[in-house]
Amino acid sequence: MSSTYRMDVSPEMVMKSVFRGLWLTDLSPARRAVLMERIRLVERPLILPIKVVVLGALLWFLFFSKAFSIPPPSLAATKEYLKLFFLGYAAFSLGTGIIVWGMDEVAPLILERVVYSVVIVDAVMMAGVIILTNGFNSSLYWVCFTLVFRCFAVVSHADVQLVLNLITSGCFVLGGLLYQFLDPASDLGPAKSNEGSFGQATAVETILLRTLLLLLTSVCCYAIQVLADRKRAQAEEAEQFALKQHQLAAAGRLAGEIAHQLKNPLGIINNAAYTLAKTVKEGKTITQQIAIIREEVARSDRIITELMGYARLAEGRLERVNLLRELETAVNDVFPPGSSFEVEIRREYGPLIPELPGQTGHFREVFANLLINAREAMNGRGEIVLSARSDEDLSAWISVRDNGPGIPPTQINQIFEPYFTTKPTGTGLGLAIVKHNTELYGGVVQVESVLGRGTTFTLKFPARSLVRLRK
Repeated sequence: MSSTYRMDVSPEMVMKSVFRGLWLTDLSPARRAVLMERIRLVERPLILPIKVVVLGALLWFLFFSKAFSIPPPSLAATKEYLKLFFLGYAAFSLGTGIIVWGMDEVAPLILERVVYSVVIVDAVMMAGVIILTNGFNSSLYWVCFTLVFRCFAVVSHADVQLVLNLITSGCFVLGGLLYQFLDPASDLGPAKSNEGSFGQATAVETILLRTLLLLLTSVCCYAIQVLADRKRAQAEEAEQFALKQHQLAAAGRLAGEIAHQLKNPLGIINNAAYTLAKTVKEGKTITQQIAIIREEVARSDRIITELMGYARLAEGRLERVNLLRELETAVNDVFPPGSSFEVEIRREYGPLIPELPGQTGHFREVFANLLINAREAMNGRGEIVLSARSDEDLSAWISVRDNGPGIPPTQINQIFEPYFTTKPTGTGLGLAIVKHNTELYGGVVQVESVLGRGTTFTLKFPARSLVRLRK
């Protein structure tokens, strides 16, 4: 047996892993639920009334304030443009405010994008007002912190929150730079009475200090959110582990009880048949029928015993299962070193394959049965391709592809049925166990086969799923 290994890392996969959860990617249902709750508790009852007051203040400042009725000549045109932008900003705020207020009637994905847009547009409006209020020395600098804390309170995704706060910080810097560009006669800093390089140096230090303080606040908010996310994830994982352990134990007890209840009447039937065979007169027909009864009872008993091993739900403890490690263990079990199989194993593993809560034996048994099935289909000679990847919702995809003879279309729908087999010595439980154990963790099994070209079995395991009890 020979092996080749290739880590399948495409630029697209790297970008998805880096920007997972950002603007163009859906959040997970659990994280979106947290976002919805924050909007309901913070954005709607608190931020919306404050927004109304802010809009009124901006309206007065831009259109009616006598203190700024005659701006410096270099900023006069800027003020006119800002007035036009304010009208659009007011209309935008009114529309998004209505959406947020009626959030229960809005799709979560739309509401999520609306909130992100509001944060960005608010930061841009703030930058415009900073241009008219002395740039880097603007007293509205402290409003930037209000926007940062608002984003921290509403946005639940740490990466998105950091990006939005960096945009807010960038808008402050952009507003200050545009003020310096539009009014070159203005001083850089607060020490306007100072002259020479010392005053200018002091001004630059003040600008850098304000910018760094804003960035530091954004990073601190990000760090707090990351810690909160980890704590929440650990609590959810612990709850999920406990629930799965309870379900597995309950299912194991149920399977044992059913097997016990079936074995008892089978034992009685077997004893009665044995007694009947000893007491009846010798006769070819009746002895044959008694033999058939005992044979079928024994067969039923074997089936129940096998099904006890087939369910095997209560053995072991739940742990974090490394799918790639269990897949490699199954490869070594099915193709042990020094074996005479002429099979080449080719691996195509992507990055960030999630670990799943479960029992290692369940996953190892799934992979081993798929590999045994491929080995026997190829008569111990050919190529097997193992693939692993994860998608946006952190589900794990594992596929086993062989270049054997393939499966006839008429048998595709039967291969997962217990005791269905086309092999003289097969039990017909291998693929049934694959389907059972995969669905136990909320997963699905897909099969594609072309006669003469091989078969591919693909498994999907969701990152977060509850153990499903089979009826």
